[in-house]
Amino acid sequence: MLEQEMYKELADAVVEMDDDLVVELSEKAIEEGMDAFELIDKGLTKGMERAGQLFEEEEYFVPELLMCADSMNAGVDILKPHIKASESTEHHKVLIGVIEGDTHDIGKNLVKLMLETSGFEVIDAGRDVPPQVLVDKAKETGAEIICISTLMTTTMEGMEEVIHILDKENIRDKFKVMVGGGPISKGFADRIGADGYSQNAASAVKLAQELVGIA
Repeated sequence: MLEQEMYKELADAVVEMDDDLVVELSEKAIEEGMDAFELIDKGLTKGMERAGQLFEEEEYFVPELLMCADSMNAGVDILKPHIKASESTEHHKVLIGVIEGDTHDIGKNLVKLMLETSGFEVIDAGRDVPPQVLVDKAKETGAEIICISTLMTTTMEGMEEVIHILDKENIRDKFKVMVGGGPISKGFADRIGADGYSQNAASAVKLAQELVGIA
């Protein structure tokens, strides 16, 4: 099967909430020697993005979104062991979390997976995390990057608060701050003084690599 075809079929199966088909396609793709990272990024993730769009358009609701996530995770479980981990000997630390007021962590979990398979050590702060807690955890763990996500416009100001706290504590220069999520744009990232913005999990990895100088 052509790669583009497989990516589309995987994405469609996620949108259709068909766990069995996702598993079947994932196993077939691995048998055919396809790259597991690409299958997650261009297949499963794209399906989840489309599900998110349907949610925004009110064609899907929370139960459907969760079922799509279950389908995506069924595929990730098959593909994850086949991802070629980075052979980089440098282990840079990233603290990742969903900002306070938001409990959507599907995107965060995907970014975490992609970062880990690219050789980063990822500390997961979880979801609904207050700005001060993110800063404290970053200091405590020695993270170089603070990666913050949200899917809600109402919680975006919390990302700016993280940067305010870093400034106030005179430690802004010790951390790179990455932001991402549905409502986030490069313009917003620039306005709040973040070091970078990523639209999806694959671009988050590239950005993180650039920020620590291993691109």
